[in-house]
Amino acid sequence: MRELAIKRLITAGRIGFESLRDTIMPPVCLSCERRVDVEGMVCPICWSTIRFVEKPYCDVLGAPFSYDIGAGALSADAIANPPPFDRARSVVLYDDAARKLIQGLKFSDRTDLAPWLAHWMVRGGSDVLEEPCLIVPVPLHRWRLFERRFNQSAELARPIAKETGYDYRPELLERSKRTKQQVGLKAKERARNVQGAFRVPTSQKLEVKGRRILLIDDVYTTGATLKACARALRRAGAVQIDCLTFARVATGDI
Repeated sequence: MRELAIKRLITAGRIGFESLRDTIMPPVCLSCERRVDVEGMVCPICWSTIRFVEKPYCDVLGAPFSYDIGAGALSADAIANPPPFDRARSVVLYDDAARKLIQGLKFSDRTDLAPWLAHWMVRGGSDVLEEPCLIVPVPLHRWRLFERRFNQSAELARPIAKETGYDYRPELLERSKRTKQQVGLKAKERARNVQGAFRVPTSQKLEVKGRRILLIDDVYTTGATLKACARALRRAGAVQIDCLTFARVATGDI
C-alpha cells in the first residue's frame, strides 16, 4: 500500500509539474513556433507542407520515384554512378518546412530540435536500423567545430544511438582537411571539395574493420560528403555502410 501511495504521489507530482511548465512555457511548433498541444510536434499548417520520403524510392540512394517500378528498383544515378555506401535514407524532402528545422538547428543554436528530428529519423530510417551498427556522425573539422561550437550531425546521431541502443562512435571518423562550405557549390565542385577530407584514425582502424556503420548527417544534397566519408570507412574495412539524414534535396532541385 505504501509503495502504491508513493507511486501515485510521484505521478501526481509529475502531472502537476508538466501542467505548470506548459502554462508558463506552452509547447510550440518546432518549425514556426505556433502553439501546439504536445511538445515536439509541428502545427497542422507546417505538417501539411512537409513532404515525407516514402516508397517507392531507389533502393540504394533513397531518391523517391514518381511511380512504383518494382521492389529493389534502382535510379539511373545509382546504376551509372554506384556510391561507395550501401544504402542512403532520408525522412523528408528539403523544402521550406524542413529547411527551417535544419537551419534552426545548424545556424541558430537550436540544439533542442535535435532529439525530435532524431526521433523522426529512427522511425523513417527503420530499414537501415534493423541490424546492430555503429552510429557515426559526419565530422566537422576542428576549426569549424570551434567556430560553430557543436556538430549538428553529432547532435542528431547521439539521440539516435540512445533510442536504438546502438553504439555511438564519433571517434571512428575525422575530417582531416578543412574544406569550403558546400552551400552554393555544384555537384562536381562539392565532390572535389571533400575529396580526401576524411580519414579513419590509425588507432581506430581495427574498430571499423568488419563492422556495420551508419553514417548520420542532416541533409543529403548530392551525397558528396557522405560518399567521401564512406570511402574512408570502406578503406578501413567496414563491411556495410548505410547513411541516414533528416532531409534530402529533391533530385530536380540539385
